[in-house]
Amino acid sequence: MSKLVGIAGGTGSGKTFLTNAIVDSLGKNQVTVLEQDSYYKDQSHLSLEERSKINYDHPEVIDFEFLTQQLCQILAGKEIESPLYDFSTHTRRRTTKVIQARSTVIVEGILILTVAEIRKMMDLKIYVDADRDIRFIRRLKRDTEKRGRSVSHIIQQYLDSVRPMHEQFVEKTKNYADIIIRHGDDIQVTVELIKSRITM
Repeated sequence: MSKLVGIAGGTGSGKTFLTNAIVDSLGKNQVTVLEQDSYYKDQSHLSLEERSKINYDHPEVIDFEFLTQQLCQILAGKEIESPLYDFSTHTRRRTTKVIQARSTVIVEGILILTVAEIRKMMDLKIYVDADRDIRFIRRLKRDTEKRGRSVSHIIQQYLDSVRPMHEQFVEKTKNYADIIIRHGDDIQVTVELIKSRITM
């Protein structure tokens, strides 16, 4: 039976960095990773202009029902086909990603601890905490380099939705965490702590 680890935290807090460090330490053949960002609801029925106005930091835009189904399948040892999301067009791609069940399953995303049903499935809940300015700078760098967005668009989105949604939904999920990782914590010590909890 696989163990499920949830990794939450604000945008740019270091969730992916921590996830990769755990994978490197445990070994890729021992860990499966599901990303909340892959489960955005498809918006292809809307025009690009309409899609660009959607608040993508609100829990309602994530297909948590589908994610929950796929988590149940993979925890039962079954192979799944995870959706792939195109952030430039705000639509799901036609291709999927085959993901194998492994002894440890990590699901990561800013809103992953907001869903009670998913929290109940988790063996370990982690919240990665970082100062607001650090998170914004990281998001700015990621969205310009990897998602092809303009600086003005990123700033406006941050002010209009990212920050208020963080304050309304994300920050409070820290209270559900079994472990809180803070910016500046020793990553090796952190990973060893997490490994010891996973292998208990």
